[in-house]
Amino acid sequence: MSLEDAENEIDHAFTREDLKGKSFENAFAGAPSFLRRRYTKELARADIAVTGIPFDQAVTNRPGTRLGPRAIREASLLQPFDAPYGWGFDVLSEFAIADHGDLAFDYADTSSFPDKVTEHITSILGDGCASIALGGDHFITLPILKAYAQKYGPMSVLQFDAHTDTWADDNMERIDHGTFMYKAVKLGYVDPARSVQVGIRTDNPDVLGFNIIDAREVHLSGPQAVAARIKEILGDHPTYMTFDIDALDPAFAPGTGTPVWGGLTSAQAAIMLRDLAGMNLVGGDVVEVSPPYDTTGATAIAAAHIATEMICLWAWTRRQAAGT
Repeated sequence: MSLEDAENEIDHAFTREDLKGKSFENAFAGAPSFLRRRYTKELARADIAVTGIPFDQAVTNRPGTRLGPRAIREASLLQPFDAPYGWGFDVLSEFAIADHGDLAFDYADTSSFPDKVTEHITSILGDGCASIALGGDHFITLPILKAYAQKYGPMSVLQFDAHTDTWADDNMERIDHGTFMYKAVKLGYVDPARSVQVGIRTDNPDVLGFNIIDAREVHLSGPQAVAARIKEILGDHPTYMTFDIDALDPAFAPGTGTPVWGGLTSAQAAIMLRDLAGMNLVGGDVVEVSPPYDTTGATAIAAAHIATEMICLWAWTRRQAAGT
C-alpha cells in the first residue's frame, strides 16, 4: 500500500482489504493492531494470526500481564512502514498476517480458561494458519501446546526464560505459571529430549530431560554459538517457541512479574533469533510483559520485536520450502 493510498484511507486496522503489504499510516494514531495488520476473525486468507491472551491469574509474584497484549501491540507501531531489518525479504508484503484480536473469556471462571485457549488456538490452526500469541502470564503456553500437539504430536519447544517452569505439580487442574512445562511433559505435549531452554538462571533440581543453556553459557559462549547448538538439537522437528520476557535482564525488560538479574541482553536475543533461521518454527508466544512495572515501555518494545522476529522465522522456513 502506497503513501498516496494511505492518505485516502483511515485506520488500516479496519479498512485494509489485503492482508499483505506495508502500512503507511501515522504510528501515533489509530487502532493499535499488531504491526498495523487488519483486525479480523476471518482467517481464510491469512497465513499467520497474531492473537492476544490477556490472562494473569496464574502468577506467583507480581500481576499485570493481562495488560501485555495491548502494550505489545502499541509498541509494534513504532515501525509499521518498513520490512523487519536484516532478513532480506519483506514478510509484511509476502505473507498474509492478521491480527485476530484477543481471546474472550470470563475472568472470574478461571477453571474454564485452559479449554478456552485450546479451542481458540485449535480454531486458528484449523483455518490453516499458524499462531503467534501475546501474553499474558506463562501458563497460557500449556493449553496452546495442547492444541499444537493435537496437530503435530509431541512438540519440540524452544523456551527462552529465566526459569525452567518444570517444578513438580501432579494436580493437572492447578493453574500455575511455574509448573506448566512440567505438566506439558507429563501430558505428552512436549518431547524434552528434542527441546531447549535458554537463559535459565534459577535453580531447579529436576529439569525433566530438557537441554539447558543457561544465561552464563550464553554470556561466555556467545549468541552465535548458542544459536548453532540450538538448531543442532531441534533439527527439523516441528518446534514451538515460547519467549518469557524475563529471559532478558531486568535492565532491558523491567516490566515483568519475576525479574532475575544476570539475564540476556536485547542484542544477544536479537542475534540468536536471527541466527535460528531455518528452524522448523510452527508457532510461538511472547509472555510475561507487565506494563505497570515499566514506565519507559522498553519491555513491550522488546516483546514486539521478538514477536516480529518469530513471524520472520516462521516465514523463512516457508520461503525455503517454496524455493524463494
